[in-house]
Amino acid sequence: MKHLIAACFLALFSLAANAQSRGKVIETQNIQSKILSKNVAYTVYLPSDYETSNRTYPVVYLLHGYTDDNTGWLQFGEVNRYADKAIAEGTIPPMIIVMPNGGTSWYVNAYDGKESYEDFFVKEFIPTVEKTFRIKAEKKYRAVAGLSMGGYGTMIYALKYPELFAAAAPLSAAIYDDETAVNTADARYEAVFGQLYGRGLKGKERLNKSWYDNSVLKIVETKPADDLKKVRYWIDCGDDDFLTKGNSLLHILLTDKKVTHEYRVRDGGHSWTYWRTGITDALAFIGDSFRQK
Repeated sequence: MKHLIAACFLALFSLAANAQSRGKVIETQNIQSKILSKNVAYTVYLPSDYETSNRTYPVVYLLHGYTDDNTGWLQFGEVNRYADKAIAEGTIPPMIIVMPNGGTSWYVNAYDGKESYEDFFVKEFIPTVEKTFRIKAEKKYRAVAGLSMGGYGTMIYALKYPELFAAAAPLSAAIYDDETAVNTADARYEAVFGQLYGRGLKGKERLNKSWYDNSVLKIVETKPADDLKKVRYWIDCGDDDFLTKGNSLLHILLTDKKVTHEYRVRDGGHSWTYWRTGITDALAFIGDSFRQK
């Protein structure tokens, strides 16, 4: 009987410990954007000790993929579960993870000014979130990460605003070279990119100012190496992913410019299985940027 009671006590203790180590998820918060003239939803992960401490925390802005929303990383990526485990094991420091709804904006400003998501993110979203939660509002404690379209947004923000981010971790980033843009089927280009770079563009017409202003490869090619080195990069794309070419070209460009970065090619394709198995390593890389040396 004593052994049974002891076993029950240990089981209850284990359950209580697990419950205490779970972070809190706020599935839907909203910010009223003047720039976008609408409410923008976002999801927040808070580490388990957030509500029992008074300290501030580093932050990761985690961006979703095309056609998804702010709940994607939570629902399909189970990022809260992976973050809980990594924090409990000391793999990553306690951090706040913020997941905004980017719609199909690609996280940039549209060519015609109809949707200026990039301006919203930098001028409204980050300042509002960092006043709402106890966040260390400094570059050295701020990072950006994301998958697919969100991986593209991750690189765009890191390249355009190196003064804001210590680290960037794009997973399966939607990075396209000029050739791919020119040869994309008209219907697909119009549906996915027309809103960003111009309607009705065909062939080399697509390689306009809007395209190059938001081309990850062109920005890396033309930006001074010293500027590129202001952010730490973790680049991860599967060997079976249709986006492997763009990620490989990014790796080559950074290597040619002698910009230190981590480049991973793992077995897998463009899938949640791949991203779920990669998010802990990405957060660990980011966490190393947050930790004081």
